[in-house]
Amino acid sequence: MTNTPAIELRKINKRFGPVHANRDIDLVVGKGSIHGIIGENGAGKSTLMSILYGFYHADDGDILVDGKKVTIADSKAAISLGIGMVHQHFMLVDNFSVLENIILGAEGGSLLGGGVDNARGELKRLEQEYELKVDPDALVQDLAVGLQQRVEILKALYRGAEILILDEPTGVLTPAEADHLFKILEVLRDQGKTVLLITHKLREIMAITDTVSVMRRGEMVATRKTAETSMSELAELMVGRSVLLNVEKEAAKPKQTVLSVRNLTVTDSRGVQVVKDVSFDVRAGEIVGVAGVSGNGQSELLETLAGIRKATTGTLEIDGRTIDLSKEVTDPAEMREFGMGHVPEDRHRMGLINSFAAYENAILGYHRDPAYSRGMLLDLEAIKKASVAEMEQYDVRPPNPMLKTANFSGGNQQKIVLAREIERDPDVLLVGQPTRGVDIGAIEFIHKRLIQMRDEDKGVLLVSVELDEIRGLSDRVLVMFDGRIVGERAGDADEGELGLLMAGVEGEAS
Repeated sequence: MTNTPAIELRKINKRFGPVHANRDIDLVVGKGSIHGIIGENGAGKSTLMSILYGFYHADDGDILVDGKKVTIADSKAAISLGIGMVHQHFMLVDNFSVLENIILGAEGGSLLGGGVDNARGELKRLEQEYELKVDPDALVQDLAVGLQQRVEILKALYRGAEILILDEPTGVLTPAEADHLFKILEVLRDQGKTVLLITHKLREIMAITDTVSVMRRGEMVATRKTAETSMSELAELMVGRSVLLNVEKEAAKPKQTVLSVRNLTVTDSRGVQVVKDVSFDVRAGEIVGVAGVSGNGQSELLETLAGIRKATTGTLEIDGRTIDLSKEVTDPAEMREFGMGHVPEDRHRMGLINSFAAYENAILGYHRDPAYSRGMLLDLEAIKKASVAEMEQYDVRPPNPMLKTANFSGGNQQKIVLAREIERDPDVLLVGQPTRGVDIGAIEFIHKRLIQMRDEDKGVLLVSVELDEIRGLSDRVLVMFDGRIVGERAGDADEGELGLLMAGVEGEAS
């Protein structure tokens, strides 16, 4: 490893109108290292990496690659400087083969040498050197997510990347796939490559990085050798105060069954079964978590129970009533009447109208409540008063009910949705991805509120792709794979065992 940094950023600034997204950023990344960058949602880390990869241009400041000052006008310029990026959402053509995806856009490059055979030979060399085995003739659409990610890495290496940026690389991986990715990154580092890892998962930072830099509100507030810091210190640096990282809760005291699902099957618009013969119960005073890699039926399960999506077969028992879902058509309003609250996975698509003020979003779906009506008209003063009370109780910042919802951070938007659903005192709360895109301080608050609801003898059905969240909050865990429940475990089940179930390796339910 030479003393010259692989990357050096000096006084980088970037503004989007009144928002100062990057403020006088200094960053030094050593060659042949894995350097983590963490920060809350909106801290500016993705903006900074987008400047490095040529998606954005800095307003001012200098970028040095291998000690030389450079201008990165676009991603093509970044690639020519040996910088590659693996995006959170893969940039692959599904119906192309692995080899076709890797050479796409570089068909006439020097590595190709005028023929696909040369490209195939180069790909084989890269696979062997970096332990990135994948079938070059397989169609991308037939590959598991972890293998698709390998294709993205190979694509960057094929183009000569010496510096690799990975943006939230484990968000769609099982624990076993994430562990394998880390081994690949270690091999890349040991072969002299430099890796920049953007993640919000402190456990991953501690497990894989050599150095970590912390951003807060557009500024770089600290850089630490990973071996010389801790998750609690990093969390405090991210938020600016001490944060409780572990969920504290008493043992559950489950009572009567409040939701019973039997033989539920759901078919999507393509005619494909996405939920397959699913049965389970949720009791008062417990949190039942649904774990699984994204895309295995959890979203469709939640939407069906909330009355948004129609079931093909199955029955639902709630509030003393049994509903034959193959014959009866339910809707969200009816499910709310039965005592079902719903915090949707995608708050922007289903939970909020961003152009509405906060007080208007606070009653969506509950606008016919007598407390908000004055004859045939809405009682706006009553609505605003209730919204102010909820904002205070749920620590929504700023506590301004007149502000458009689009102007709140992701964490505060999520609190508005949670307040709306929880304060209606449902018997059952369906919660999808409760902390997606949420700052670490808001995560702490949301977790405490869900535990409090459980302790008030409510039933909670929690869907999350974050295994730490599932294990921390759940009293029981159901694991879904390919639309089926393939196992049930206690909330404190071993991560490896849950990971195997998530990958479709079935075991006996405990």
